[in-house]
Amino acid sequence: MTTSPTPVHLPAASAYTPVPEPVSDARHARSALAAAVLGFFVVTLDAVVVNVTLPSIRADLGGGVAGLQWVVDGYTLMFAALLLTAGSVSDRVGARRAFSTGTVVFVLASIACGLAPALPVLVGARFVQGAAAAAMMPASMALIRQGFPESAARARAVAVWAMGGAVASSAGPVLGGVLTMIDWRLIFFLNVPAGALALWLASRTEASPRRRVPFDPVGQLTGVVAMSAATFAAIEAGARGFGSATVLSAFGLAVAALAGFVVAQRRVAHPMLPRGLFASRAVVITVVTGFAFMVGYYGLPFVISLFLQQHRGLSALHTGLVFVPMMLVGAALTPLSARFPRKPIIVIGLALMAIGLAVLGFTAASMPLWVLAGLMMLVGLGGPTVSPPATAVLLDAVPARQAGVASGVFNTSRQLGGALAVAVFGGLLTHPDTFAAGVRTSLLIAAVVLAATAVLALFLPATKATR
Repeated sequence: MTTSPTPVHLPAASAYTPVPEPVSDARHARSALAAAVLGFFVVTLDAVVVNVTLPSIRADLGGGVAGLQWVVDGYTLMFAALLLTAGSVSDRVGARRAFSTGTVVFVLASIACGLAPALPVLVGARFVQGAAAAAMMPASMALIRQGFPESAARARAVAVWAMGGAVASSAGPVLGGVLTMIDWRLIFFLNVPAGALALWLASRTEASPRRRVPFDPVGQLTGVVAMSAATFAAIEAGARGFGSATVLSAFGLAVAALAGFVVAQRRVAHPMLPRGLFASRAVVITVVTGFAFMVGYYGLPFVISLFLQQHRGLSALHTGLVFVPMMLVGAALTPLSARFPRKPIIVIGLALMAIGLAVLGFTAASMPLWVLAGLMMLVGLGGPTVSPPATAVLLDAVPARQAGVASGVFNTSRQLGGALAVAVFGGLLTHPDTFAAGVRTSLLIAAVVLAATAVLALFLPATKATR
């Protein structure tokens, strides 16, 4: 599940081959914005809609909890792993072509998901979906920049773009529940008309400029291997145990790949992460905040969706309805987040999420559903109170030339936090005899992570609200 929308990797004009931005007329600008909003909508929807369908997928295709984890994490992992490089690719081939190509692949992968005859096929198609989503996201933002060269108009356009993700986050659980009552495969076929419309809108925009930008193949390869191996190890640990040779080998590969990534970033001519980016305390804390935020905001729906359907016997539709208050409070308050000082609201938001998760961890098994839905609203408050102000702090802490890569790092850390949350929490839910205890442990782990991050956020530099 995604979070309240925040800016992603904004491909910046290359220092190597400056290319003037095309002048866009109003019709082209509207088409660019509409295509970007629709692209963000489907990318976000496919991250959140699948949670309430997991028991139905398992009943139809078989497999255990580990398989369901990969249905969620296959998408999120590829999204996180390729997000930084996707921005460079968008610059190289042009935003319109990158967006259109990503959309075509996304739609084809969605069809493959909907037609999947077995769980491994579904998981493989979800990996492809995630890779396509990584291509679409930075390209959608580049289309907006291209269509709205003036700063104030662009800011308004980005706000509209952000609401596409907010609407998808809010509608996803209910829409998933409704469609699952008919057939869970419909959640993927929904992307076909939406993707076709996005492609038509993109075709009505102006051709995008191409730029020569550096590419870091070693950093990309080692980064993908490190994230994939760590996620695989966390998922398989639930079924095989942490002492398994397979799990230990995967963890070892993750550590080796991470070390290779660090070395590469120090030695290559054009690293994925600019040297000195993490010299700023604000950058480090906001990146950690993004990771921790998604541990709670993305891990909660995965755990609670399985809990409500497998332990408390709710249908997919009723499960989706339980999430509505949590999602609506985030969508409704997102536009107001800029009215408050950033540091206090980030600390308060993280603390409220930690409190909500802790109380849910201790009482979810027996509390009435309306109380459970109310407590989940505390987690939902993290959407507007954590992500937008944390992004603003991050962008204030880096020079303009690093804004794109900094926001890309931030969003990569968020997606990785969500992927690892599903991996670890799913491992705790593997055994039916300890399922309820696994739910409690998962929620309490998320609460501890968020509480510790709230303390860390106290060391953020003080900033004023923007109005």
